[in-house]
Amino acid sequence: MSARVLERVDTIEESYEFMLAYAGQGLRGDAGDERSAKIREVLTRAAAAISALAREYVEFVRERGLEPAEKYLAIVNVLERDAQNSVAAIDLVLAQPSISSQLVDNLNASIHLRALLTSSFLIGEVIRSQITSREDH
Repeated sequence: MSARVLERVDTIEESYEFMLAYAGQGLRGDAGDERSAKIREVLTRAAAAISALAREYVEFVRERGLEPAEKYLAIVNVLERDAQNSVAAIDLVLAQPSISSQLVDNLNASIHLRALLTSSFLIGEVIRSQITSREDH
């Protein structure tokens, strides 16, 4: 289970890094070229990873029997809210016939996406520390 959650965190991070690079290219749009398919693929993968992150984190906490569970699970509502808002923004971008660098730059600046990134990095570190802690014992 930890591998699936960490895969999602990694996908979100990699997607954000790609989006930063895309935003920096100064493209006016993406219609009909190779970059069009890539940015749409990256955004679609990010949305899928974001959508399942909270659910898989809950499964991880429960499978590992982490205690006190309420401390580990308190962030789930935050993750779900940030995920819903981030996916809505990504879906809006994907609905556009052409995705410019400026549009992706605005998506990157979205407070919703930034909040989700911060939370996903946080739970990624929690999961990694739990894995390391269990391996050390």
